[in-house]
Amino acid sequence: MHDAIIVGGGPAGSLAAKDLAKRGMDVLVLEEHESVGVPQHCTGLITENTIHMSGVRPDILNTLYGAEVVFPNGQTITVRSDKPKAKIVSRVDLDVRMAEAAMDAGATFSFSDKYESHKVDPGVMVHSTTGVHEAKVIIGADGASSKVAMSLGDNKPKEYIRGIQADVKYIMEDQSIFRVFLGNSVAPGFFAWQIPCGTFTRVGLCTSWSAGSPSEYLSDLLIRMGMEDRIIKVYTGKIPIGRRPQIYGDRCLLAGDALAYVKPLSGGGLYPAFKANEHLVRTLEGAIESDMLFSRDLSGYEQACTMDFGKDIDRAYGYRQRYKYLTDSDFNRCCDIIRKNDLIPILEGLDIDHPNDTVKKITKMPKVVISALPLVMRSVR
Repeated sequence: MHDAIIVGGGPAGSLAAKDLAKRGMDVLVLEEHESVGVPQHCTGLITENTIHMSGVRPDILNTLYGAEVVFPNGQTITVRSDKPKAKIVSRVDLDVRMAEAAMDAGATFSFSDKYESHKVDPGVMVHSTTGVHEAKVIIGADGASSKVAMSLGDNKPKEYIRGIQADVKYIMEDQSIFRVFLGNSVAPGFFAWQIPCGTFTRVGLCTSWSAGSPSEYLSDLLIRMGMEDRIIKVYTGKIPIGRRPQIYGDRCLLAGDALAYVKPLSGGGLYPAFKANEHLVRTLEGAIESDMLFSRDLSGYEQACTMDFGKDIDRAYGYRQRYKYLTDSDFNRCCDIIRKNDLIPILEGLDIDHPNDTVKKITKMPKVVISALPLVMRSVR
């Protein structure tokens, strides 16, 4: 019997596997693909701190110091820092290195092995395409459409957003900043991006699920940029926004996108996944040894995640609820508010892992609150 079976060999699954194996536990990872890192879904834009938390050093494609925000009417605002704000990493390389680190720690990976179901009686009997595996606990790190998560009941996140991006043969003149495009004609319910990656450029966007397929919006954006004939590769995926009702059950915990503790304002999932892993490992460390792995024994996992960063995610989801209903005129008005209230220096201090800190500073400024009040009122649903 394994101590833990982890479904999914992405970053969250690999990090959990490594940390549990380092503590002497017998860990089996079921990975449905032939290798980790493919298909790629993420932009690869993460902070140096998130890279450090991964425990590996992936290939760095570029270092970013700021962003240019493009509003629907064509106005732009550029925020730039003397210090690096983010790195563009090769997500394939990150995933591979993290899986290798887990294997080096003693975890076993079973590739081309797809999870089908599991049953608690009295341990965990996991059915996959290669047979039946037995463990003390199962960890669902199987992504946005997690079957393990749905085994806990009606357990969908609050919403999904759809994403698509393309790597194109184009070298941006300024490699130090990326561009963000706002507006419902560009990316309804979210935003679009243009990221310099050295020898190529990554162009993509996410949209609310109700907006339909994002491919048409990407096509329009690439045509506008004159890049429709320069596509190297296209990636698609969906992102869970708003945490699931249940993240633990009898002999079961969720991790990564399956957990759905994704940053609602940016769609970034690696930083919260790595933060959650600290609590997952701490929760299981004693529980596996004592075989106290029922729901009541694992409830501390959710409590710890909530106290650490879950409240910030909930607060950011509240901001997102308002953001979704902004019109293009509202976005243009936001540009005016930023300029008139000299908010660019505050925005230049933004930490993409902790955007709520910057939002708090801005909302404490009376002039800003008064000028933005009509936008806030219109966006309430």
